[in-house]
Amino acid sequence: MTDRIDAKDLARAVQAGILQPGQDQALLAFLRQQPASRGTFQLAHVAFYFGALLIMGAMGWLLTEAWMRIGDGALLAVATLYIALLTLFALNLHKRQQPVAAGVLAAVAVSIVPLAVFAIERLAGWWPLDDMQADYHHYYTYVQGGWLAMEAATVLAGLLMLRLIPYPFIVMPIAVALWFMSMDLTEWAYGAPFNWEQRRTVSLWFGLGMLLIFVLIDGRTREDYARWGYLAGLAAFWGGLNLMESGSELGKALYCLINLALMGLAVVLRRPVFMVFGALGVAGYLGYLSYEVFADSLLFPLVVTLIGLGVIGLGLAYQKRRERLSQVVRSSLPGWLVSALPALRD
Repeated sequence: MTDRIDAKDLARAVQAGILQPGQDQALLAFLRQQPASRGTFQLAHVAFYFGALLIMGAMGWLLTEAWMRIGDGALLAVATLYIALLTLFALNLHKRQQPVAAGVLAAVAVSIVPLAVFAIERLAGWWPLDDMQADYHHYYTYVQGGWLAMEAATVLAGLLMLRLIPYPFIVMPIAVALWFMSMDLTEWAYGAPFNWEQRRTVSLWFGLGMLLIFVLIDGRTREDYARWGYLAGLAAFWGGLNLMESGSELGKALYCLINLALMGLAVVLRRPVFMVFGALGVAGYLGYLSYEVFADSLLFPLVVTLIGLGVIGLGLAYQKRRERLSQVVRSSLPGWLVSALPALRD
């Protein structure tokens, strides 16, 4: 906070009559007492998130078959040790007012829960699949109903961790586990065997449902849990949308309209992540039109370049007028809808 508001700014506020003499120093002292990590994104935070992703990858999709050969007991011991040490370290950092580092480590601990449950199921003889489907890294690549216990345990562990360390990034492994669960439940919805088109449909509707849930949560909690929920929901929804094939021009135009709606939601909710996904979709559609019109033409690279510049220009315009656009759009909506929307965050 103090890297954006300094003593000179507050002194000018006193001169303008906004603050009374003496209030500027009291306010500045208050701001300096606030944790520097809240409301700002520092370079160190990039290291925190990058390190967390490395550990998640090492204990998840990069886990090799050699780890499967050390035995289920050893696998459970390693996973339990990781979870316990990471949780204790995160709690210690949380007490020392280091919320970002504590939150990302807590999220890593939650992401290792499926590995522990995997080992427990195999040790107890509860593993529902055959030995050909017993490699843990398949959890991230294959859709199987047998993963459901691992996913449910991850969601439960994530919710418990949020009680201990209320940090928004912990929502991400919860959302990913729920997304995997939706894929694994495809067999229940469509029966076996099921195809990629059905999986895409499930992903799309699950993503849409997640977005609606986090719209209801947004602005109604002390921490910004919706930030990562929106990202996970958009990844599922937009990913499913893009994987759906449409041979008709009407279907492609509808795709563009949906992405335009996402850009509109970015203005209403004041969430740039909607603008990013929507702009990518619209740019893809415009690129498709340009290719159809200017195929085998020297103008094609120029047209695509102009589209890219136009998207950048829209981003700059949105950045400068974000608050005003949000207020204008919201003022044109019905009162009942505005009251249902989340309050705008700074």
